[in-house]
Amino acid sequence: MSFIPRYLLCIALCACAIACFLTAGCSVPGEQPEIVFGLSGDLAVHIIDVGQGDSILLEFRDKTMLIDAGERGMGERVIAYLDEKQIESLDVVVATHPHSDHIGGLGDVLSTYPVGRFIDAGQPHATATYENLLALVEEQGIPYAVAERGQTIALHPDLEIQVLNPASRPLGETNEDSVVLKVTYGEVSYLLTGDAGEPAEESMMEAGINLDADVLKVGHHASRYASSAGFLAAVNPAISVIPVGEGNDYGHPHEEALGRLEAIGSRIYRTDLDGTVVIATDGKALAVTAGGAPAATMIARTTTPTPLPTTAVPLSGVYIADLDLQNETVTVMNADPAAVNLTGWTVTDEGARNTYTFPVFTLDPGADVTVYSGAGNDTATDLYWGRQTGVWNNDGDTATLTNPNGTVVSTLEG
Repeated sequence: MSFIPRYLLCIALCACAIACFLTAGCSVPGEQPEIVFGLSGDLAVHIIDVGQGDSILLEFRDKTMLIDAGERGMGERVIAYLDEKQIESLDVVVATHPHSDHIGGLGDVLSTYPVGRFIDAGQPHATATYENLLALVEEQGIPYAVAERGQTIALHPDLEIQVLNPASRPLGETNEDSVVLKVTYGEVSYLLTGDAGEPAEESMMEAGINLDADVLKVGHHASRYASSAGFLAAVNPAISVIPVGEGNDYGHPHEEALGRLEAIGSRIYRTDLDGTVVIATDGKALAVTAGGAPAATMIARTTTPTPLPTTAVPLSGVYIADLDLQNETVTVMNADPAAVNLTGWTVTDEGARNTYTFPVFTLDPGADVTVYSGAGNDTATDLYWGRQTGVWNNDGDTATLTNPNGTVVSTLEG
């Protein structure tokens, strides 16, 4: 089959494909979630470690979507990961934009699995990698559509996938016209931003789009030119994930972007440090697994306003059970059947401005210990920080429990 030029392919296929696969959608507002522990759910979003590039797998019940596949050499890694998850076909493949660190591995993927449909941003891009990818889409007879703001991608009736970018009138820059998707299941939302930077962020905000999301796939590998303060305030993510390669030539993630993420109190994961990050939800809560191990972090929404957030009792593990901002106490519980040595563990406030380090201390199974900000004599149930001034911000704060290896074990907002 001869290859159809890109503009003819778009004209011939876009109208029917969009009509079949994409429909108008609406935004779902959300609230800042609280932190608890323990979950399984229908939707799993896998931010796959492909070095300096992006690749995201969505699994929803029996449906699958792959967004990007890293550089050309990462195609085999993505395939190995899909095989490990026993993926036999892909219902949807999305190319956010035609840069090689996002689409380089897609050729291998499309050659390995049956694909139900292929969606991209419809941007002219005269590179062999992109042209070869489009030729492969045509050769395999994969239905093709161009994503545009206001559409939704129909993957499953219970899952909403909105297209937030590019607009009907593109910005004219490859990164800024990245496909940006908002995935919502129940009360939980993910915002997946490709390499969108500040111009795209401004475009979405000016359009009045509801950007609120619990999870943010950070745009452009946390470049200083993305993740503006205004955009992050609009998204207000509890969890942010940065796909980035270790020691990359671009200096990603830039300190400016990290600082803005830290300023909003978002829990940050990075593929160069944490490996593949998987965030699952049942539509009400989020559970994080990083590098193949549970990150002991879970987000649960509260739909009824309360003076302080409630905490679900976990099935196992050490977790922060209570944070009393007024009385300056934080309580740590051990739900494991065995004692846990807390020596060297730390509790920090939001932004890690203040840090309490546990002395030699063992927490018995089923027991809890309360850390007071003020002075006193330590006991088996009460420990004292020894501060002469308060630690916790009465207008709102977050306590973070970290083990001696630097792994965040639990967080709780008060």
